[in-house]
Amino acid sequence: MPTSSIALKEWAVAVDTLGSGRQIIILRKGGIHREDKDFKMMHPNFLLFPTYEHQKTDLIKPKFHLESEKAFNQNVDSNVVTMSKWCKVTDVFELRDSEALQNLSGFHLWTDDYAQKRLHWRPKNPLTVAFLRVYQLLQPLVVPVLDRYSGCKSWVDLGEGLPLGDMKPVLTGNEYEQKALVIKKSLTEGGLTQMSDNTR
Repeated sequence: MPTSSIALKEWAVAVDTLGSGRQIIILRKGGIHREDKDFKMMHPNFLLFPTYEHQKTDLIKPKFHLESEKAFNQNVDSNVVTMSKWCKVTDVFELRDSEALQNLSGFHLWTDDYAQKRLHWRPKNPLTVAFLRVYQLLQPLVVPVLDRYSGCKSWVDLGEGLPLGDMKPVLTGNEYEQKALVIKKSLTEGGLTQMSDNTR
């Protein structure tokens, strides 16, 4: 049975949007935590760890506000976290240009203003654009929130491999490829270099 011991913290509303297939990319930059200040897409696959502490409705495009409300309503017990999405990284780009980022506006839930602020924060470091093929766990994992999971950091080491059980892709292979092709075209037309193209 496949297992996973690594999770990536992401806004709960983004996890839900990725889990519905409406979005297949994430935009990431280093956080304020020392071990996370230079974000790297270090793992080829991982669980998605939904977080709420930095999620704000005014940083999300209006058409995703309903998903945001639903995500907040799911946060009923802060002592446990439910992880129901596992993903594979298929492609990674490093982005430094405001115009190239604007080309991605239609492919993610964050407001243009917030996305640009993320790009220009610590301007020497690029913004990572990662393509995720997401799988729904048929039996979600409910685990206690340990102290070492807390703080403004991206990666969470769960300590032991958690059994993933049965899962299914939220998009078929063809659906995912078609979405990814459109987004990658907008990036490469802007002169960006693809950092990786992992086996799907």
